Amino acid sequence: MTQAPPAASTPLRRALAEARSPRVPRTVPYVPERASPWGGPGLPLDGPGGAVDLDRALRLSLAAPREAGGRLRPAASAGALHPVRAHLLIGPGCSLPPGRYAYDPRTHRAHPRGPAPADAPPGAVAVLTVVASRTVAHYGHRAWPLLLLDAGHAAAALALAAAPGDVRVSLDADGTELAAAAGLPRAAEWEARWPGTEPELPLVALWLSPGGTPARERDPLAAWSAHPRPRPAAPLPQPDAGTASTGELTSTQSLLDHLARACRPTWHPAHRPAPVTDDTLRTRRSADPADLTGSPAPELLAQVLATAHTARPDGPAWVAAVGGDAPGLRTPAGPLASGDARPTLARWAAGQRWIGTAGAVLLAHGCPADAPPSLVRGSHLAAGYAAGAAQAHATALGLRSRPIGSWQQADLGAALGDAPGQDWIIHGLALAAPPAPPAPPESPHQRTPHPAPPTSSGKEERP
Repeated sequence: MTQAPPAASTPLRRALAEARSPRVPRTVPYVPERASPWGGPGLPLDGPGGAVDLDRALRLSLAAPREAGGRLRPAASAGALHPVRAHLLIGPGCSLPPGRYAYDPRTHRAHPRGPAPADAPPGAVAVLTVVASRTVAHYGHRAWPLLLLDAGHAAAALALAAAPGDVRVSLDADGTELAAAAGLPRAAEWEARWPGTEPELPLVALWLSPGGTPARERDPLAAWSAHPRPRPAAPLPQPDAGTASTGELTSTQSLLDHLARACRPTWHPAHRPAPVTDDTLRTRRSADPADLTGSPAPELLAQVLATAHTARPDGPAWVAAVGGDAPGLRTPAGPLASGDARPTLARWAAGQRWIGTAGAVLLAHGCPADAPPSLVRGSHLAAGYAAGAAQAHATALGLRSRPIGSWQQADLGAALGDAPGQDWIIHGLALAAPPAPPAPPESPHQRTPHPAPPTSSGKEERP
């Protein structure tokens, strides 16, 4: 008989209630991103041969274009803070030699951190971590769900970029195993081992396999976590990174570390929606809120909603809020409720008024107030992952889109007449119709003639 998951701990329940409360975080100035702490000579990712093309996969997902000053990346992120980092565990069959590496998105290079075990599985395992300080500085007590959503978006971006191919994603791998595999200490041990550096909290793993991997090697983390020696290279100390943490930062780091405790990981295959191309991934960007009016065509909305619904079979449910002549909430199976929910959604999403006139809003919902740690972690990671896949699909269809991460008092179930506290909005994705095509240039024969300049007699010439 399957054992019921443990109930939510009191600190987790309190943190979830706080993140969903109307309490506004304190305002702080924008905190600039530190340079990558992983030193040493970085290697290019476009090495010869290799069935797994890491250069392409990372360039289309996590790389920061140089012309954007290091901030703009293909994957969406709350506040454009991009707290996700990637550690690459390279086995045979890749465009990098086997070994452990830290990826620097600004230089698009991999920094060696140690050798690979002799039994490293073929392909590459990417362990995604988050650094919490900048997100906590900006969002305070609302930061930790946003960090989970950001990790989910980054995982989707890398999975879509690596596909088509044999790509599998684990959103429930144990944090201890992830840290050991990547050669990182746990959060509680970080300061003692690497003082003056900021802890990285591992949350997600992706396996980019050359294909045809024997069944006995279906757990790619095991070989790496069982061989943490010799000790991998340490990060470089950075100014202010090792100073005393604020209470909110310490709480966020402890909470994420707690949420990452799990059992044996499960791996789900990643699929790229048919219309999504490499060019889609290069050009995908979150639209300005002012550009998100205009309802998407029903058939296009249905396609994007289906992608959000199916991207993660272990994730939360999805529904679309639409306006127009037949406003209401729609599921992939049909109507759920009537009436225009968008004005209410605008109040629930930190008072962002533009949501009230958005073309449509996709909503991930579930995660009860007393959800156990595994469900809290999985719901947010899967919601971010599904939203990332749906945003790429929307871009391929010509739709404009923008993720909506922070929700307060957004008890969707209670609003629909169900028991309160059981069905909360976790994440959102606003959609709008494609921009109107530019007007064709006028033919010279269609132009309205302009008056000619006056002649020397002071009279105008008439056409």
